[in-house]
Amino acid sequence: MNFWWGRQRDSCFGSARAADGQAGARHILKLLMENRFPAIWQPSVGNVEQRQLLLHRCRLVRMRTRIKNQLDSIAKNEGLTGSRKWSAKRRQQIQDLPLTGWYAERRVDLLGLLDALETRIKPLDEAVQAAAEQTAEAQLLMTHPGVGPVVSLAYVLILGDWRRFPRGKQVGSYLGLIPAEASSGKHQQRMGHITKQGNTLLRWLLVEAATKAQSKDPSWHRQYLRLSMNKHHGVAKVAIAHKLAVRLHWMLRSGQSYTQIVERGSHAGQSVLSGGCGFRPTI
Repeated sequence: MNFWWGRQRDSCFGSARAADGQAGARHILKLLMENRFPAIWQPSVGNVEQRQLLLHRCRLVRMRTRIKNQLDSIAKNEGLTGSRKWSAKRRQQIQDLPLTGWYAERRVDLLGLLDALETRIKPLDEAVQAAAEQTAEAQLLMTHPGVGPVVSLAYVLILGDWRRFPRGKQVGSYLGLIPAEASSGKHQQRMGHITKQGNTLLRWLLVEAATKAQSKDPSWHRQYLRLSMNKHHGVAKVAIAHKLAVRLHWMLRSGQSYTQIVERGSHAGQSVLSGGCGFRPTI
């Protein structure tokens, strides 16, 4: 039995959170006497350092995206239509716009900031790529469509010892990708937005990777379209991100690549012995 890292709750604690101090202390004592107190997993120093690499890289990428959005806004205000996908051609079109005064000065500053960020992000991308290539688990996860060095390395580092999670649904709970429950009475069950517990960075990366992953899987694509039309594209992306998190966990447990999983069909109902044929977790 394992401790859910972060703000997650382990089922063995029951309602200890809501109890007073004495009741909580008695509950902990009972768990210790019954040898059911969950073990605590802590990341190594190297793990923490690589997490900082990913966090720093992702924050710079978000800053770059905001700058590109501002440049696109300038282009739209000046009547420049067409694809918003950033490219050398798109940049040149924005540079050629006939702007004057502080409007032109703003464009110059934004392009300068964009160049500076590109210079800083490039070595970080190389460092992430090198770290992923040195991690067997990350290389296995990269066989899945939509999962690159950043997502795979983040998944391996943040999930840690995958044996902490006997089932994929516990991974979804750990990452905050399951709906929160707001129920009253004995017969009413209301499921709301996702809990958003656990690691924010990995949850965000999985949601971003879900867009490409669903385009390569027919069943996921059908679910994505259905949820997008009936609810919202954001709900659809989160649903696929949950599926992606569960599938990546199964890949680690079984040691199978994406191609092998597709050939053998769904992993639902299957299990791996505690000795496991999957990867030995990186501590």
